[in-house]
Amino acid sequence: MNGQGTAALVAALICFALYFGNVAAGAAGAGVILGDVTEMLVMLVSVILFVIGVLMREASEQNGGD
Repeated sequence: MNGQGTAALVAALICFALYFGNVAAGAAGAGVILGDVTEMLVMLVSVILFVIGVLMREASEQNGGD
C-alpha cells in the first residue's frame, strides 16, 4: 500500500480508531477519553483526511498511476 494518499489514509484510520475506541469505552461504561466537542473534531479530521487520501489516489490513477 504505497503511493500518493497513503499517509492521509493511514492518518484517517488512526483518527477513526481513536474515535471508535472512545465510543466503545463509553458504551462499555469504562469512561470516555474525549469530550463531546473533541470527539466531533476527531471525527471531522478523520473524514477530511479520508477525503484527501481518496482524492489523491484518484488523481494518481487518472494521471497514469505510480
